[in-house]
Amino acid sequence: MKALIPVAGIGTKLRPHTHTQPKAMVPVAGKPIIAHIVDSLLESGIRDLVFVIGYLGDKIESYIREQYGQNSGVRLAFVVQDPREGLAQAVWVSKEHLKNSPKLLIVLGDTIVKLDLDQFLRSNDHVVGVKKVDQPGLFGVAELNEDGTVKRLVEKPKIPKSNLALVGIYLINQPDELIKACGLLIQKQEINQGEYQLTDALMYMVNKGAVIRTYAVDNWFDCGRKENLLEANAILMSRPDFHNKPCKDHDNTIFIPPISIGEGCKISHSIIGPNVAIGEKTTISYSIIKDTIIGSYSALETAVLENSIVGNDSVLKGPNQSLNIGDNTEINFNNS
Repeated sequence: MKALIPVAGIGTKLRPHTHTQPKAMVPVAGKPIIAHIVDSLLESGIRDLVFVIGYLGDKIESYIREQYGQNSGVRLAFVVQDPREGLAQAVWVSKEHLKNSPKLLIVLGDTIVKLDLDQFLRSNDHVVGVKKVDQPGLFGVAELNEDGTVKRLVEKPKIPKSNLALVGIYLINQPDELIKACGLLIQKQEINQGEYQLTDALMYMVNKGAVIRTYAVDNWFDCGRKENLLEANAILMSRPDFHNKPCKDHDNTIFIPPISIGEGCKISHSIIGPNVAIGEKTTISYSIIKDTIIGSYSALETAVLENSIVGNDSVLKGPNQSLNIGDNTEINFNNS
């Protein structure tokens, strides 16, 4: 089986972090989003990986080759998608690497999905991962027949007829048929909301008699926004299989698990945690930090942070106050 991992997007909703690094490289719970995806694939025995890269794709390719290229039996391929015109086009430009594969797993490179992947892969039908959401109009959605098979897939419908959102994982048991459907979309220039949509290609297959089933996932983290990224960080760090990574060089500091602190960090006179992930070689002093992601090679001093993201190579110095407060006084430095 082959896995196709599209990671060509710009990630505009995560700016300024994606000005200098691709969205898939933004860290969550101690490692990049893309590493969570690749690790889960390798654990399920999938060793043939095709990455569709674009914006800052050289950084993704370098990271993947460095981290996984030496693994015995792991086969890596990288395809450049330029221009970036949707997931169906990503499949089409990768066709030479996907032809004649008995099965194809597509996993979006900005999404962390927690599910029983081995069970997901055992299906003899096409399968799309879904989860019930409150605002289905923000996603592709699946409308079902009475027998539970897919009746219709619609990309970001204005009037949703279902609350089953597509979560970004697809099992295709006839990859050549999907490639053909994507090619038809492009040949006929059937652009939907500015892109060639994978949902439209799958509908070509449904209309020709293909059976697509749904699989309800346990947890789904669409890491395209700051709030979702922080939520994913907190939930993944709270899982029983998460291993805290303590700081080796610290002084007068309280650590509240779960935490993940990279190699070479120096932390002093601070309170760190819970749900704090810090990259390598970052220094922190006289700070209070919780529910926050901090990149590598950064420096923070007298900072009070909550629900925040700090990128790589950043410097933050918080305000110092000297106060002389009399009786019956209330001071509130909050914005609210």
